[in-house]
Amino acid sequence: MTKISLLGCGWLGLPLAKTLIEEGYSVNGSTTSEDKLSILKNTGIIPFQIALDADSIQGNIIGFLENSNLLIIDIPPKLRSENSANFVKKIQSLIPFIENSAIAKVLFISSTSVYADDNSVVTEHTIPNPDTESGRQLCEAESLLQQNKNFKTTILRFGGLIGEDRHPIKHLAGKTNLENPKAPINLIHQKDCIGIILKIIETNSWNETFNAVASFHPSRETHYTEKAAGLGLPLPQFSHQKISVGKVIDSQKLQNILNYTFIMPEL
Repeated sequence: MTKISLLGCGWLGLPLAKTLIEEGYSVNGSTTSEDKLSILKNTGIIPFQIALDADSIQGNIIGFLENSNLLIIDIPPKLRSENSANFVKKIQSLIPFIENSAIAKVLFISSTSVYADDNSVVTEHTIPNPDTESGRQLCEAESLLQQNKNFKTTILRFGGLIGEDRHPIKHLAGKTNLENPKAPINLIHQKDCIGIILKIIETNSWNETFNAVASFHPSRETHYTEKAAGLGLPLPQFSHQKISVGKVIDSQKLQNILNYTFIMPEL
């Protein structure tokens, strides 16, 4: 049985781990919370309490990586919280442990925030030019992993994550003076996030970079207004005083190389 180490069993990582187990993989899964260890164990995950710091790692990181050939890194930068830390240094502290393990392949979950909002169509050939601190640190972390010759790294850049229990409209409903009404949406459903990760593993698509969003790009104003109306929520109100800025993320490379068909093409 192939073993996978999954760093970060959160909103995406936990259902991903469940699916990997259903597919016949053994999964070492991590959480920063002691309370979640039993949840992981009851799911069939081999649980580890791991926390990355800028200059150290708390928990049994050696045991977490032991006997695994593949590491999936799915931890958010968390640069907006009061306890924010340098995400790049966290990845730097992790890399020596990867080098000293049996890990040969790394899948790094990144974000389309590494691209600037310059009203262009973005492909994997577009040079990242992040305009947020989170995007900048993700971009630097990507480079650290891809440049390391001790393992093969594939970068998976997700757009906005949505699911049955998660959609931006829940935060935008009823708000006023929202900016960028004409900017296109770039979202992806949790089911497709998991489906794409499985495809990468199945097809051994390593040393690659993929953009991953559904090919569904109505404007923010159109989509969120329709979504609010459909859910019976207060409509968001957008301001048209400033020129809208955004980007269209192109995921055609992913569909071609992985032969992937989106489960949720319209959101």
